[in-house]
Amino acid sequence: MKYKNTLQKGNVRCIIFREGNAWYGAGLEFNIVEQGDTPRETMLLLFEAIDGYLESARKIKARPYILNQKPDHEYEEMWGNLEKNKKIPAKEVFFFGNLNIAKSAFVPA
Repeated sequence: MKYKNTLQKGNVRCIIFREGNAWYGAGLEFNIVEQGDTPRETMLLLFEAIDGYLESARKIKARPYILNQKPDHEYEEMWGNLEKNKKIPAKEVFFFGNLNIAKSAFVPA
């Protein structure tokens, strides 16, 4: 089976959004979700979690399927709506985009 993400290359889709008074960050292919008080804090927490996840995966030489998980339906639907420029009900989106997992310092791709 051919995987989109490997330990050496690929990308993870990320969304930073507000729901109520809380900000959430989701890394779709890794099924990582972080929460923060501000969108920037949430983005930092998400990027750190993704970096740690990748570091651990590389250290144990994990199989690629852990880097290619099926995203939660809610986030997959939100991603599709954002790509189509549709408004997300009751949510304010700060950022959505792809992060290159081959880079050591995360910068939106």
